Amino acid sequence: MKRFKSIREFHEFRQLPKPEHPLISVAKVESVMQLRSDEPMNWVYDFYCIAIKRSVNAKNIKLKYGQQHYDFNEGIMSFVSPNQVLSLSLYKDEEIKQSGWVLAIHPDFLWNTPLAKTIKRYDFWAYSVNEALFLSEKEEKTIIGIIENIQQEYQSIIDNFSQGIIIAHLETLLNYADRFYHRQFLTRKKANHQILDRFEKLLSDYFNNDDIIHKGLPTVQYVSDKLNVSVCYLSRLLKTLTGQTTQQHIHGELIEKAKEKLSTTELSVSEIAYELGFEHSQSFSKLFKTKTKLSPLEFRQSFN
Repeated sequence: MKRFKSIREFHEFRQLPKPEHPLISVAKVESVMQLRSDEPMNWVYDFYCIAIKRSVNAKNIKLKYGQQHYDFNEGIMSFVSPNQVLSLSLYKDEEIKQSGWVLAIHPDFLWNTPLAKTIKRYDFWAYSVNEALFLSEKEEKTIIGIIENIQQEYQSIIDNFSQGIIIAHLETLLNYADRFYHRQFLTRKKANHQILDRFEKLLSDYFNNDDIIHKGLPTVQYVSDKLNVSVCYLSRLLKTLTGQTTQQHIHGELIEKAKEKLSTTELSVSEIAYELGFEHSQSFSKLFKTKTKLSPLEFRQSFN
């Protein structure tokens, strides 16, 4: 594990020139000392890091981010927030040659600006690196143009307007990334629908297993871990594809199972609540009525 407490430390480790600004930096990936198979494969930054990378020698190297293999001939954009662990595995004993850009922003640069409070509202900071953004050629040009504007601004004479202009460029970049992620959820249908299919099967198997009595209701974190995706990524993917969040899907599957038991068995409401993993039947009844506008007993009576 390698931790970078400052942008300057990152520059020194990657054999880059001393940063021109202590709190923000733009570097071409070609200028960064290339990754080697014998160096630490886990990093932690104390600053935000946005990267766009392409692999120059992708034919000879297989790269794996998280749980998935990636074709690095495409433009890959990733977002790493402070204290997030970045991991990368190499599958061949040679250096990786890459092209692209790296933008580093220390949280102190955002101090006393609106973006300091809103930057974490962008879901992709909480995505795992294996949930990177695939950019089209046109999208990549848009992002690189903004990064070049940021670099040009901090390399100019610093005045009272500099920080505000850079912050405005950064907000524009984040908003474009948000738009492009939404596009990715819609266009990368095969991979995303495979996750949706696995998610639905996972819930179905969970609620049909007698162990639910002992394990309790599935949590969003549990489901995300089983699918090898981050909580935020899964919720946004599901919201885009189905209009519902992960929690709403879990509740939906729960209600359907409850309806089945109410209509096909003579179990009491308390017994059904217990079988569905609830410690208290009142919590089950309250959730059921919230979702169906009927109490469990009213549903059973109306069904009969």
